[in-house]
Amino acid sequence: MAEVIRMPLLSDTMKEGVIAEWHKNVGDKVKSDDVIAEVETDKATMEVMPYVDGVLLYRAVEKGQGVPVNGIMAIIGKEGEDYKSLLASEPKAEAPKEEPKKEEPKKEAAPTPEAPKQEAPKQQAAAAPQPEPQPAEGDDRLKASPLAKKLAEEKGIDLQDVKGSGDNGRIIKRDVDSYVPPAKGAPKAAAQVMQFAPVGEERYTDKPLSQMRRVIAQRLAESKFSAPHFYLTMSIKMDTAMEARKAINAVSPVKVSFNDLIIKACAMALRQHPEVNSSWMGDFIRTNQHIHIGTAVAVEEGLIVPVVKFADQKSLSQIAQEAGVLIDKARNKKLQPPEFTGNTFTISNLGMMDIDEFTAIINPPDSCILAIGKIEPTPVVENNQVVIRNIMKLTLSCDHRVVDGAVGSRFLQTLKAHLENPVTMLV
Repeated sequence: MAEVIRMPLLSDTMKEGVIAEWHKNVGDKVKSDDVIAEVETDKATMEVMPYVDGVLLYRAVEKGQGVPVNGIMAIIGKEGEDYKSLLASEPKAEAPKEEPKKEEPKKEAAPTPEAPKQEAPKQQAAAAPQPEPQPAEGDDRLKASPLAKKLAEEKGIDLQDVKGSGDNGRIIKRDVDSYVPPAKGAPKAAAQVMQFAPVGEERYTDKPLSQMRRVIAQRLAESKFSAPHFYLTMSIKMDTAMEARKAINAVSPVKVSFNDLIIKACAMALRQHPEVNSSWMGDFIRTNQHIHIGTAVAVEEGLIVPVVKFADQKSLSQIAQEAGVLIDKARNKKLQPPEFTGNTFTISNLGMMDIDEFTAIINPPDSCILAIGKIEPTPVVENNQVVIRNIMKLTLSCDHRVVDGAVGSRFLQTLKAHLENPVTMLV
């Protein structure tokens, strides 16, 4: 009997998944462990396997279109098996078929609910034979994973010049990473940059929202306008921390960054100030006894927050190793849901971008987020003398429903003590 393949719930905030790539066409034989599609969520691009053997009989939507969570992605069964009766018996079968409405505004149809329902059977009938995939792939003129395409675009590489090592010659990430462009590669990159409108001519480019950008906009707007933010800024002398980091890296099996030091210091400070490690739950405040620290990572579509769990129980080298792996996965959109959920406190570091200081929007469900600026030599007064110290500015954004000014200030004082004298983190 034919089996329905539904859109899985791949993250806690996911409402729908967008088909980034189909790896199987209608009529292709499928094994249970084959990857039939890559799905873009608000957090990452993930592979979907059917876990059944058979023939791909039906694809509900095409590449670039969305399917709601638990909606039908595809149907797999025996060759020639009638799947239309199965679709008719599924109460949610029509959910993904409403997606093409996004392409309909040009016709300016009346906004009555009857119009899409009348067109749905036509869309379903057209989807069954699936004549579209071949032209779509022909337009691309090559097979490449979404990540490979993004990396190639960033590096100014023409994928036509890259030889694929994946299935059926498909270009994957390692092919782009190992590609050595010929001498003509540089002019191509330059040509991409110089895409300005001619003098006196107005032009613009509209970029559709990715799932990640859409959810970031929604969640941060909710946070900013529902949680009453206030901000506390403190200057930290990092001279001792800089010397300590050199000594640590001389013996550590992995390189420890300043961000790793800050994660450890925050975890130690949260132990002493559990009110900062809390969440607003609507009609009660939840104080977390575990410490999971998220680190905001910039990716092409926006921000994602991989989480170092039980950070207070880990050494600096353990934090450095785990954070490095998580950040690499985040940039390659390979994070799994357990790796980007469960944060109780968040850090956002723009010091490497030469930012002096900034304020960050709280990352729900946390009650605080720490914004980190760069370390910069700065004249300060000590014992009535002007001396140069390496100063880093931290700004703590607090949800006033949970954390009061005095609580946040005491947390920053403890954090400052740990960073200015890192040996205290080893006790």
